[in-house]
Amino acid sequence: MNKIYSYPSLVLCTLNTKWVIAVIFFSFVNNQSWSQDVIVANGPGNTYEELTAFLAPGHDPIEVPDCNHASFGNHIDEVYDTSIGGYAYRFFIHVTPDNDRCIDEIDDRQRNEIKTYHPSPSNLKGTQGENVIYKWAFKLPAGFQSSPKFTHIHQLKSVGGDFQSMPMYTLTTRKGSPDKIELRYAETTSQITLSETPLSPFLNNWVEVTEKINYSTSGFYSMSIVDVDTNNQLFYYDNSGLDEPKTNWRPGADFVRPKWGIYRSLVYSEDLRNEEVLFSYFSIDEVNSLNTNYVKNKNVTIYPNPTDATIYINSQYYNYAEVYDMNGKFILSSSNYEINISHFKEGFYIIKFFGNLDELICIKKVIKSNKK
Repeated sequence: MNKIYSYPSLVLCTLNTKWVIAVIFFSFVNNQSWSQDVIVANGPGNTYEELTAFLAPGHDPIEVPDCNHASFGNHIDEVYDTSIGGYAYRFFIHVTPDNDRCIDEIDDRQRNEIKTYHPSPSNLKGTQGENVIYKWAFKLPAGFQSSPKFTHIHQLKSVGGDFQSMPMYTLTTRKGSPDKIELRYAETTSQITLSETPLSPFLNNWVEVTEKINYSTSGFYSMSIVDVDTNNQLFYYDNSGLDEPKTNWRPGADFVRPKWGIYRSLVYSEDLRNEEVLFSYFSIDEVNSLNTNYVKNKNVTIYPNPTDATIYINSQYYNYAEVYDMNGKFILSSSNYEINISHFKEGFYIIKFFGNLDELICIKKVIKSNKK
């Protein structure tokens, strides 16, 4: 049975070296998706308020060191990034005096993260039996310095049960020879490294992460990281191998929550510097089933854009498209590789591209202009 949800839809697809980004609100019926929630950086001002409204309305899902470093101001803001042609959330962390949530007793680590937690809407929390796809894009600056202990960028953490203090999955960077980015896993209280790769290709580059998980005691898990500019796959892991861990649900857990930001050890603070980590969007998508066959490139290219007449579509995975105006009103559906919009009024329009089994591939913004 299809379910209808109202959610903010993301316009973010790789298009050469830029993303086209916009946010619209509408109800959407999808055979594959139970609920998709996306937040996209949209410019300076009200950053905390917008993140809170998305993650846990009326509560406090933002873990920042502001109260311990009040003279600096907000440790998350939004900044324009020319390489994507849009805004990004900027997470600041300072070696001193930033700490962990302004808790004086904790002096060996520091944190600037956002999260879902108990007061968050149910569709933002992973529960037993659910399939969830998390997507986000981030950029580490050139010269980024990692702790030899841990520098977490992302975590999936159980809430409830005996093992909730230990993240289940962690994407972390680590100082070494060379510096690396690691995917870590803990079934109970001890972590192992599932996969790792040199960190250098990630620096000063936008990358997009797709993380798929079935929350069960024998569930599928995968993570793919792709360079947005080149579309090269920088990292891939899944647990389909016979000896790979399959336990994605812990005894006594109430739910699993995602976290994003920068959380690092201060034990070797001499190895660290002040950092700024950028994130452009965060997406949480509950789906009926997971496609466990990895496809490297599902990008859609459209041209010309802007246009006064016809949009041409280039994608081997494209099946059909739906066109909406910026108010979310449906205009037309097409399975052709050419869409005539010559009769449209001037302005912005949204095209949603679907693949086989009604899988949403991506969403793009197109500009109808009568100027030639």
